[in-house]
Amino acid sequence: MGLTVLFFAALQLAPDSTADKWFTQQGTIPYAIVYFTGWSLCYLLLKWMKIAAQRKALEISLIPDDPSFVLTSSTADVVLANMYESTSDPRSYVLFNRTWLALSSIRNFGRLGDLEDLLRSQADNDEAISESSYTVIRGLVWAIPVLGFIGTVIGLSIAIGEFGAVLQTSEGTDALKSELQKVTDGLGLAFITTLQALVAALGIHMLLTMIRRQEEQFLDDCREYCQNQFVSRVRITEPEWKAPRDETP
Repeated sequence: MGLTVLFFAALQLAPDSTADKWFTQQGTIPYAIVYFTGWSLCYLLLKWMKIAAQRKALEISLIPDDPSFVLTSSTADVVLANMYESTSDPRSYVLFNRTWLALSSIRNFGRLGDLEDLLRSQADNDEAISESSYTVIRGLVWAIPVLGFIGTVIGLSIAIGEFGAVLQTSEGTDALKSELQKVTDGLGLAFITTLQALVAALGIHMLLTMIRRQEEQFLDDCREYCQNQFVSRVRITEPEWKAPRDETP
């Protein structure tokens, strides 16, 4: 709503300009297009800021600098301690939440494949959450062109209705010009609203594609981070809960 108000307030700085006529003298459809466009831009901006904040976790090294460090059930607490020192709420980060789940469960793993399966499952879950987060913006991208087509229908209806009045008029040239002006106004509404909607939808779709690509790259980087930082350093030991083998003959 704020962007919509600012946009139309800016138009008042140049009254009677082409932009002012296109957006303030074409009925209610342009207002709806601008509102949906502003809503979409705000959503994409917040999404971009969230991805930028999440990427900061990739810059933090949780593993000690010692090259001989091995990740086991006993040393996992060291990594968890480093994580909580880095941020007060690690589970709010996609990467740290994935790491926390793996390290918290490492005592129960009987083989390295169990850890890889857990990380893969959580990665798939994160990707599903990411995909579902774009449902609203996809709906807006779909709705904006529909608004343009509604404006087209309204404009053509007005033009056709006024054209009928032109055919019925028997007055002079001045009256005919007045009626034809109403016809062209209807056609203007039809084409201008369609142009506005298509341009807005195209711009939002391009931004959406760029931001989705950034998030996909971030999730891929999280997979690589977990593989390089944890899976490659893990040494699975006998689970503490597992009963000892009976070695009596």
